[in-house]
Amino acid sequence: MVSRLGFLGAIARLFMWAFLLSLAVVVLYPLLWMVLNGFKTNAELFGNPFALPTDLSFGNYRDAWNRGVSDYLAASVLVTVTSTVATVFISAWAAYGLTRVDIPFNKVLTAVILGGLMLTPTVALVPLVRMFQSMGLYNSFWALLILYTAFRVPFTTFLIRAYMIDLPREVDEAAQIDGAGRWTAFWRIILPMCKPIITSTVLLHVLFAWNEYLFAMVFTNGSDVQTLPVGLTSLMSKHGTDFPVVFAGMVIAAVPVVLLFLFGQRYIVKGLADGIGK
Repeated sequence: MVSRLGFLGAIARLFMWAFLLSLAVVVLYPLLWMVLNGFKTNAELFGNPFALPTDLSFGNYRDAWNRGVSDYLAASVLVTVTSTVATVFISAWAAYGLTRVDIPFNKVLTAVILGGLMLTPTVALVPLVRMFQSMGLYNSFWALLILYTAFRVPFTTFLIRAYMIDLPREVDEAAQIDGAGRWTAFWRIILPMCKPIITSTVLLHVLFAWNEYLFAMVFTNGSDVQTLPVGLTSLMSKHGTDFPVVFAGMVIAAVPVVLLFLFGQRYIVKGLADGIGK
């Protein structure tokens, strides 16, 4: 009986490893195929798209960089970094007020903020376009910064609030006894204690802002403020017959996100588990 259970366990582990290996191939092969096609010529790509390139020349990557990908990358970095800082700071400060401060109508304010999770971007597009046009913010960096921050604050506040709820109140009382005000307690005590969930929310927002397409397409129409998702679409429309250059641009856009995910995946899982999982 014991030997049979051991045999069945070995078979189960074998199937599990086979499944994980197959999943890794399914995920990694398209990325590898995209990278390799960035080294090919059009003739090689159409002749045999699954063959290895004959020459590992970075000419296509250089052409993609010079044809606008560098500008799109700079715009994406600027919008992503600023919106991440704004979203995480506003959400952390809101979560602190909702969980650590006795304010009137606390539950009502929480419901109002979290109600933003039910608002989909597509529903608000038309009024938002007219509002930003009247304010002179349409087709500007500020439009994306405001939109990315506003639409992510409810979700980020929800995550950080779930983490802060279980932090001991004795910490706040000890800070007050030592003469620390609300701002000092928040900045020097509560935020460091929330490092796991803060790291998770930062990484989640970076992934969102870097890959966001709808707002970037609707609210920007100039190369100076277009982010990578919209810029790559423009690159395909302008150089659609030069597919290796398009593949090279896609690789340049994907590399930062892939590296960030590989570096931060364990922080995302740990932060969400310690927060919502409590």
